[in-house]
Amino acid sequence: MSVERILAGKGRDVISIDPQSTLAEAARMLNQHRIGAIVVIDAAEALVGILSERDVVRAVAEGGAEALRQPVSSRMTGQVVTCRSNAGIDELMTLMTERKFRHVPIVEGGRLRGIVSIGDIVKQRLAEIETEHRALRDYIATA
Repeated sequence: MSVERILAGKGRDVISIDPQSTLAEAARMLNQHRIGAIVVIDAAEALVGILSERDVVRAVAEGGAEALRQPVSSRMTGQVVTCRSNAGIDELMTLMTERKFRHVPIVEGGRLRGIVSIGDIVKQRLAEIETEHRALRDYIATA
């Protein structure tokens, strides 16, 4: 099972923000779109970072409400771990677990093609398990 299957089901739309936008703007976008992370794209549409809810919470915990005026670039993760759409789900789950992050942008040919969250992976795995369960139940019933 590959990441491509997840993207085919959920779509390839990605919410992004400019690195000079404020953390307050990022927090509004995260809330508005009900997402846990937002990719940071520069004027050339290149992926330059990712900002998670955790990053915003840490900024506020350290700097109070004043931190929300900081640019996204001051709190984003600049060294973004990405994968390709042909990556296996098990491989991606292992990567996310070991590195302790919940969102991975999908990049093909240097272009952002989607984003996958741990929730997307869990949903896909549960669907696979349910399908296997039904198949086994049907097999046993007809044996």
